[in-house]
Amino acid sequence: MQTIEFTVNGRRVSGACADRTHLGDYLRDTHRLTGTHLGCEHGVCGACTVLVDDKPVRSCITFAAACQGAEIVTVEGYEDDAVMADLRAAFNRHHALQCGFCTPGMLATARDIVLRLPDADEATIRHELSGNLCRCTGYMGIVAAIRSVLDARRTAAGVIARHAGAAAATMPFAGFTVAAEALGTQAHLAAAGSAEPERSADRKGWSRIEGSFTVPYALEDVWAFMADLPAVAGCLPGAVLTEVAGEKVKGHIAIKFGPMSARFEGAARLQRDDANQRGVLKGAGQDSLSNSKAAGDIAYALKALSAGETEVAVDLQYSLQGPLAQFSRSGLVRDFVRRMIADFGKSVSRRMDPTLSEAERNQAVRLNPVTMFFGVLWERVKRLFGAR
Repeated sequence: MQTIEFTVNGRRVSGACADRTHLGDYLRDTHRLTGTHLGCEHGVCGACTVLVDDKPVRSCITFAAACQGAEIVTVEGYEDDAVMADLRAAFNRHHALQCGFCTPGMLATARDIVLRLPDADEATIRHELSGNLCRCTGYMGIVAAIRSVLDARRTAAGVIARHAGAAAATMPFAGFTVAAEALGTQAHLAAAGSAEPERSADRKGWSRIEGSFTVPYALEDVWAFMADLPAVAGCLPGAVLTEVAGEKVKGHIAIKFGPMSARFEGAARLQRDDANQRGVLKGAGQDSLSNSKAAGDIAYALKALSAGETEVAVDLQYSLQGPLAQFSRSGLVRDFVRRMIADFGKSVSRRMDPTLSEAERNQAVRLNPVTMFFGVLWERVKRLFGAR
């Protein structure tokens, strides 16, 4: 045992401490500062991070006795810290926390990034955050929150942000109104003569899902159908168009999958390359239930398999911000989207079927979320056990 003395959150403290006692245990057990969360206790997860002499330190692997005379700040001691006040507001605004277990350590690291790396871009922020693990948010909100604080501080100082273009990706959509810039002016289309669908450029922080379906109709007929936006929307469960003006549409889409329920309202623009039978639908919107924001590009390319059969390759890239971002990279959700692409193809075939009456062709597509949810689960189980 030895007597240690240091400052904790502006208050001088002292007391007896065993040599092997870690700082995190000492703060929690002796001073009841339980905002310091202990997770892995191996210095890996970063949840226990506190400031020691204004630097982030893993309190679970730092001996309390080694902090003799130091100034320590835990999450309870940031009340007068201007940077932390901005970060807390940004974390709330960008939905950068969920269960909250990683948040005290995440805030300590975020504060260090803002003060030490004022010109940090997204790649740098992600690298600096690599020692702080989060099991809930998907990190997108956390990164967006830190970027917003960095951008605000650069603007306040009169400095032109070197990454202003990237920062625009984090600006919230204003409800149903979507700026034209969000929908883009040029589609990601292949150059003339290209034999394979061009893959649109990957963007940092975006997720990507690819799929395809075939329909038993000639390429020219399928291409003409895909230009009819109301008809295409009718093939997508939960989609409703409220306004159609040429290549631009407005509407909403309702989604329910397991615990996830959302109703996105927004706008989209369709751009097509008639020479190569390729198109891209660029959209943006906001969920009225969770206030989550979304943006996405749905690129598609048609390929004739025979005189009466066409393959449609789909390349979906999307970005989610807010509470629903936790689902954006889930393998289960990816399987769900691929299943929806396949079902969308079946709906297109039905809509184009000349043997059906107009009422039958135009019948609204209804989604049974329970059936689809368990169908996706069953497919994953079969793959797990190698079933064919």
